[in-house]
Amino acid sequence: MSAATTATADRLDDLVKQADAARDEHLRAMVAWHFTPKTGTPFWLDWAKEHGVDAVKAVQTFDDLKQLPRFEDEWLRHQPHARWIPNAYAGRPFKVFETGGTTGMPKQRISWEDHLTDYSQFSERLDQFFPGKFPRGAAWMMLGPTGPRRLRLAIEHLANERGGSCYFVDLDPRFVKRAIAEGQPRIAQQYMQHVIDQAATIIRHRDVGCLFATPRLLEALGERMSLPDAGISGVFCGGTSMTPQVIRFLCEEVLENKAALAATYGNTLMGLAIAEPVTAENGYRLTYHAPEPRAILRVVDKTDEETPVDYGQWGRVELTTLTKEFFMPRFLERDEAVRCKPFPGLPWDGVGDVRPLGWETKKTVEGVY
Repeated sequence: MSAATTATADRLDDLVKQADAARDEHLRAMVAWHFTPKTGTPFWLDWAKEHGVDAVKAVQTFDDLKQLPRFEDEWLRHQPHARWIPNAYAGRPFKVFETGGTTGMPKQRISWEDHLTDYSQFSERLDQFFPGKFPRGAAWMMLGPTGPRRLRLAIEHLANERGGSCYFVDLDPRFVKRAIAEGQPRIAQQYMQHVIDQAATIIRHRDVGCLFATPRLLEALGERMSLPDAGISGVFCGGTSMTPQVIRFLCEEVLENKAALAATYGNTLMGLAIAEPVTAENGYRLTYHAPEPRAILRVVDKTDEETPVDYGQWGRVELTTLTKEFFMPRFLERDEAVRCKPFPGLPWDGVGDVRPLGWETKKTVEGVY
């Protein structure tokens, strides 16, 4: 190993240690916030009282979160909203965002400003990893779900944060998933073409420089026009599992190796995990890093969920969210991934090749996502 390589490795080790310390410091602050009566969340205050746990003393490091229960998404379907309002936010109107589900009661997360903070931080990552490709002052277009999703407000904030405006093309992903699940792919295809018609019209008549789209919609839009020739220089893409083959096609054929592709893995519960920039050299593989310390991703053993897998091994994705608005410890996502090593620009573990849990043995309907 050369001296330069050793120095780089040592530098990364130092960055990882600093990030670990910052994460634990933030964790302690968030536990104190949610488990102290003046500021705390009724759900967590009641749990601590019922179980006789002094969480503020008990939780000093990330490993100590084992002393608290794993978060269950059913709580977000059935617990009254009042149970999730931190006492520090009492009396303040909140927004209600939905996530997941095709039928039945959706999961609902209440929020005040987390969606704005998450996307302000994401804006900084765009400048860090894709300089010049998401120019400030450029107009954006969002090709994705609005309605009860936080994505619409968040992407408009992202555009405004960067000095631009945003155009929207709405879609109902639940309708598409239902049509596919009920064996009506023709209806789903017609609906997707309806959405693409609207997007193509806006791009042709407005000066749009940046775009959000799901992979399937991006591919369909690319069949209608050359996006780089239409003025698109950066695409923020997310919403479904993306294989290296899909990423290569999007980069080479749809974006013509001219526009940048910023791939993300995220949801209403986490915010945005951004992927390391993809290149032919890294085989177009996606490795995502959570927005630490506000959210933390781990990859745990599927049969022993308390134990992280080794680097390079497959396991189940575990998410912890730590903000003043929302405390969600060790939630087990319905995804699996490969545990990846820290990255110089994002010095904490990543998750790679994310795909639906158990994808080999069951069919997952992803629709336009």
